[in-house]
Amino acid sequence: MSDASSIPNVTPPRTRISIPEYAMALAHVASLRSEDPYRKVGAVAFDFDNRVIGTAYNGLAPGFNADHEFWLDRDIRRKFMLHAEVNLCSLFTRGTVKLVACTTKPCTSCAQMLAAYGVKEIYYRDDYPESEANAICKLYGIQIQQLTDYPVIISPFEEVKR
Repeated sequence: MSDASSIPNVTPPRTRISIPEYAMALAHVASLRSEDPYRKVGAVAFDFDNRVIGTAYNGLAPGFNADHEFWLDRDIRRKFMLHAEVNLCSLFTRGTVKLVACTTKPCTSCAQMLAAYGVKEIYYRDDYPESEANAICKLYGIQIQQLTDYPVIISPFEEVKR
């Protein structure tokens, strides 16, 4: 029988995805529900025990059904769209969420809102260069990280941008 010091330092094989990868995969699936033909964004929130609080996506206010013409002019319809993070924050109260994952880096306003809700970690797939999210997260001590390697369900409604 050998002692612990003789066992080589071997990392066991990975058998499951990490919590951030799981969160990003769920955010991706949520994005498939978006009605926006130009930008589909999904988001998910986890509590401090790594349980899913909820998922959300960008779109119009619940119950509003736009006609076909509404979707033709992206610039006009943009001001009416609710961001995935706004929809997500409607599902929880301040201090109950540890982690939020979004398919796109939160815009400046959404990063401010996530900070106000006490979120501790933000993961995102696609960069949004116009956003001040990095500066906001730095000021408030929120970890923000781009994560592009996670399991993806391919939908016939989307093209994968990898």
